[in-house]
Amino acid sequence: MTAHSNLYPTKALQDLDAAHHWHPFSDMKSLNQEGTRIITSADGVWLTDSDGNRILDGMAGLWCVQVGHGRQEISDAVHKQMNELSYYNTFFKTSHPPAIALSEKLARLAPDHINTVFYCSSGSEANDTVFRMVRTYWDKMGKPDKKVIIGRWNGYHGSTVAGTSLGGMKGMHEQGNLPVPGVHHIDQPYWFGEGYEMSPEDFGVHVARKLEQAIDEIGEDKVAAFIAEPIQGAGGVIIPPETYWPEVRRILDERDILFVSDEVICGFGRLGDWFGSSHYGMKPDLMPIAKGLTSGYLPMGGVMVSDRVVEGLMLAGEEFYHGYTYSGHPACAAAAIANLEIIEREGIVERVKSDIGPYLQERWLKLANHELVGEARMTGLVGALELVPDARNPHKPFKNVGTVGTICRDASFANGMVMRAVRDSMIISPPLVLTHEEADILIETAEKTLNDTWQILKKDGWLG
Repeated sequence: MTAHSNLYPTKALQDLDAAHHWHPFSDMKSLNQEGTRIITSADGVWLTDSDGNRILDGMAGLWCVQVGHGRQEISDAVHKQMNELSYYNTFFKTSHPPAIALSEKLARLAPDHINTVFYCSSGSEANDTVFRMVRTYWDKMGKPDKKVIIGRWNGYHGSTVAGTSLGGMKGMHEQGNLPVPGVHHIDQPYWFGEGYEMSPEDFGVHVARKLEQAIDEIGEDKVAAFIAEPIQGAGGVIIPPETYWPEVRRILDERDILFVSDEVICGFGRLGDWFGSSHYGMKPDLMPIAKGLTSGYLPMGGVMVSDRVVEGLMLAGEEFYHGYTYSGHPACAAAAIANLEIIEREGIVERVKSDIGPYLQERWLKLANHELVGEARMTGLVGALELVPDARNPHKPFKNVGTVGTICRDASFANGMVMRAVRDSMIISPPLVLTHEEADILIETAEKTLNDTWQILKKDGWLG
């Protein structure tokens, strides 16, 4: 839908962008030929591009804009902080009020056994920190052989060297000769794609026990940690069967291995609880955080560290040789404080659990009735649709996996809504302030997009 006339020279901006800007996760040759979409403003759950088109932000930016765009309270807090102390580091026995206040607030929101946070600027940096922290912890505990970190295939933990290695994206591993030594991957709890020959309940237990098998094969004395997202986000919103996490907890409870719950996407209300690990009844030793921490208003991440790990790292009274120039940046901390205050004051986490989450989920799951959809799934405000050529045979995928997802994604943009394509799954993660009326628009647009995609596929012979 068009909100106003074109106020920006779109073609000129696209040309400059193509000449000088390398985009993340992009085929720059084809992107530059096509031309980028130029977003110029945003308010609430709505974006506006340089041609005046109004677009529903179905992905909350990049999984992160919990409180919606354009919140004056956050920009005012950042402006005030910039006028008082725009920057100072937290090295050299130094701190400042915003970092202290944010740390106290995060400790209050976190599970009782977690009371400390180490700051960085992104989820990728948070998982780099995790990589070093868990290995250093075991060194200081007198168990230097515990170095192996177990992750999951198709998991995502960032795009730095350590983050890419911890994640299980094979395409990323192919660029840069990764993963680094000492990382082991096990199967993901992807029932629709990999476990449908079993019941979801049986598959959940079966795939959880892959962790047990890996630990036994590698040796508990060599395994440092298991890292996992409560729900895999970039992997395609992989929601594990209900039996998965209880079995993983049993396995971890019986072994001396750290559990890292990557909360970069699931944290700060996305699943209807403050943290995804709490939603699933898990007790992590470390929690990487980012994204919803500031609702994306400024870049900030961190690692929430359990009392057990803090005590172990301090045991020898030695320095932990790790940190970032912008660890605990005062303006970013001010943005995070203001963002968390909005979430608390407006009861957004509880609203996701008992109001907008169930409201959208009921409507989203009905999209499973569409002839192009093999499965619809959603928890909290994160969901996916599996696109298939024949819904009567839902586990048979399209040929050339990813092509149909791209067609559907482009149709969604043309219809005025951001949906992301992962393989041939369409995923959404809208701002947590989505209203019922906006949820209705989201569903109507998704259904129109499915219809438009079906017509394109029918015309081009994809459906037989």
